[in-house]
Amino acid sequence: MSELLPVSQAESLRASLLEYLKTTFALADNDMQAALEEFLQSPEHGLFRGPYVRLRLPFRPAQDGWRDTLDWDGDFQPYGHQAAAFARLSSVGLDAQRPRPLPTLVTTGTGSGKTEAFLYPIIDHVLRTQRAGLTGTKAIVLYPMNALANDQAQRLARMITGNPDLGGITAALFTGQDGPQRSKVMPDSLITSRDVIRDTAPDILLTNYKMLDQMLLREPDANIWAQSAHSLQYLVLDEFHTYDGAQGSDV
Repeated sequence: MSELLPVSQAESLRASLLEYLKTTFALADNDMQAALEEFLQSPEHGLFRGPYVRLRLPFRPAQDGWRDTLDWDGDFQPYGHQAAAFARLSSVGLDAQRPRPLPTLVTTGTGSGKTEAFLYPIIDHVLRTQRAGLTGTKAIVLYPMNALANDQAQRLARMITGNPDLGGITAALFTGQDGPQRSKVMPDSLITSRDVIRDTAPDILLTNYKMLDQMLLREPDANIWAQSAHSLQYLVLDEFHTYDGAQGSDV
């Protein structure tokens, strides 16, 4: 388990970088080589620093009353910033003054539950619209890389199949990668069959921005948008900070 220990990893990286530099700048003079190594490893003026440990306080828990923003919360206990996102993203009680969920940007640290901040309001919305008989896709979640989409797809699949309340939710992964064709949500996979996705638009669609661009233009995918013309409510850009430069302009 040493690969999970930051200190061990820091030492391994230090040794690898030092070996690389010693090989790259191989000096014939032994004294010069020793001086180079001493310089690189100097605790005050050398190349390496740390590792440093950052201590931070726990995230603030949500205040009482946050449950009023969702009809379904799965007994989840949110942090304060998640509850604030729920209040903005929830579709409960929409009216003329608030006709749709509010645009929301979640900026918080690693491991602070950004995914839950948008996922719970989306699931709550899907359950409510299903009871009202509304079909079609309700949410599109974009990821900058397929690896992230695949990881979150497995997470969502476990969530849906592990909770009886969510058994009627359909969710699909639509990327350019080949793999097993799934026609329904399984514990380890979302729907991946393109024929199934096109025939019956899923409640939640996970994809990337390049594939979404193709889906909007391709005739075989037109049925997805025809089914979702009145149902689509959420567009999520996960890892939004990665959309910079020309890619950001495209998105």
